[in-house]
Amino acid sequence: MPMRYTEPKDRSAELLRLALAQMGRQPAAFNPLTFTLWYEVVAGSNPRLNAAVQALQEAGTAIDDERVLLLCRDHVFPPDEDNLDRVRSDMQQLLLGVQRRAGDTGRHAGDYGAQLAELTQVLATRDAERISPQVDGVIEGTVRMKQSVDDLQAQMQASQHEVERLRLALERARSEALIDPLTGVLNRKGFDKTLRAMLDAQPPEGSTHVLVMLDIDHFKKVNDTHGHLIGDRVIQGLGEILRATVKGPQAVAARYGGEEFAILLPQTSLASSQQITEAVRARTKALKIRNRSTQEVLVTVTVSGGVAAWRPGDAADDLVARADAALYASKKAGRDRITVV
Repeated sequence: MPMRYTEPKDRSAELLRLALAQMGRQPAAFNPLTFTLWYEVVAGSNPRLNAAVQALQEAGTAIDDERVLLLCRDHVFPPDEDNLDRVRSDMQQLLLGVQRRAGDTGRHAGDYGAQLAELTQVLATRDAERISPQVDGVIEGTVRMKQSVDDLQAQMQASQHEVERLRLALERARSEALIDPLTGVLNRKGFDKTLRAMLDAQPPEGSTHVLVMLDIDHFKKVNDTHGHLIGDRVIQGLGEILRATVKGPQAVAARYGGEEFAILLPQTSLASSQQITEAVRARTKALKIRNRSTQEVLVTVTVSGGVAAWRPGDAADDLVARADAALYASKKAGRDRITVV
């Protein structure tokens, strides 16, 4: 399993200080679980957790031990194949329980039906001695049948809540497994999956599928000059810009790897894709990474990009190769620009 926390020592030291400050403002105990929660909050690596904590703070809700446990359970514990298998197993056991209960009710219904049929036959004989015990038996069967139906109804109601809980857990596990924790956009696995889905769908007439590749200019120099702490803040900043700029029902941004990002724009046009990419470039150029103590500007950032449109017969590698070539052309032409092919 990959490391969840990869911050270098200087970055983790700053996060430690910030996490302890947050812990001191809340009633929860100073234990590893509470520290993990606030470490991820101040690192900004878990957008869903940050949104949940912000909502609690805005509502004036104290984050006590119970709340820490709930937040960690819902937003921190890493989704992995074991978690997915556990959810699947729970779902299977739930369905088996409902099946068994429904089977019991079915058997009771069969017995009850036989009792009613037998009573009908006895009633036709008008034999009072035979009718009385049959009526008693039907009454007992009615009680058993009602209890069985009530039990099944109660189980079905409980199952509805459990199914919803399991559905949300499975959805979260699948979703978070595709998200880059530092930026909040798709990770490489999420990019590959979304790209395949995009290329599997034929674009409507008059539109196409577009892939944008972006790379932070001179990023190695940023790391060498200012350290990985500032480098991470640059990457986080670009992630925030992408989440704010890349909108639409199907458009998504992804961290392709390191300082390289991608934008997937299904069923669109080259013109609108270039417009979105230029907006990302302009907003990135306006990004300023400051010293948090002095507010001195430490780094300004630019990106280079390549925009490529899908062509009939393209495989994923073909589209990525053309977008990469356009990105390289932007780098070669002086950086801080977008090339469209």
